Amino acid sequence: MLCVHPVRAFSDNYIWVLENPATRQAVAVDPGDAEPVRAFLASRGLALAAVLATHHHPDHVGGIATLVAPGIPVFGPAREKIPGKTHDVVDGMRFTPPGVDTAVIALDIPGHTLGHVAYHMPEINALFCGDTLFGGGCGRLFEGTAEQMHRSLGRLAALPAETQVYCGHEYTIANLAFALTVEPDNGDLLLRREAEASKLSDGQPTLPSRVEIERRTNPFLRTTTPSVRLAAETHAGRILPDDVAVFAALRHWKDHFRA
Repeated sequence: MLCVHPVRAFSDNYIWVLENPATRQAVAVDPGDAEPVRAFLASRGLALAAVLATHHHPDHVGGIATLVAPGIPVFGPAREKIPGKTHDVVDGMRFTPPGVDTAVIALDIPGHTLGHVAYHMPEINALFCGDTLFGGGCGRLFEGTAEQMHRSLGRLAALPAETQVYCGHEYTIANLAFALTVEPDNGDLLLRREAEASKLSDGQPTLPSRVEIERRTNPFLRTTTPSVRLAAETHAGRILPDDVAVFAALRHWKDHFRA
């Protein structure tokens, strides 16, 4: 069974390292910085076998060029320039990275960037979603549209409930503060905020999350919920015609939110 480890980088990034204990090989997801990955691999006696990149932002790919040795494959979205990329990834593509012996399914999830992809590993109930879905939130719309991001989040929310969600940043507590502003009476949210704060106080990451938890507590996945729609319309000061408009209003609200 693969082990998934968080490797901290910069102020709040997570680089996820998948370890195969049987082969002593590993796959790094979104290595924005090479040095913490190298240190982690050395501490566990692991050899890097492959890299998966979700999108082109430097804090997710900046370490690839100095991390990978010749012959190590780098998988990345076909529509984006990824340093050292050797394999283009497209929607629905199924492949098995060397070293881990576990199938990966690529999902096209534009919004944060136009070519952003996620990596779903159904055999281990894992989703590596970069900066599209966060614990209690979602990524900003730097390149894509609200319609694209809403559709992308819907694809992720439709994955099996037990799917573990490995996001690119430790944003959960800040996201939950916004979520509670949208849904102050959501009991699941209140319980989640307490549980996540306890993890951080113990020095533990709030991630991975699970798809089922995000469905119950993430306002960006709850645009059909009457209380979420009402909150978005109240804040926007107008009737919102559909779920995409609700999502867009929530995203604009969050962009300017201060707890």
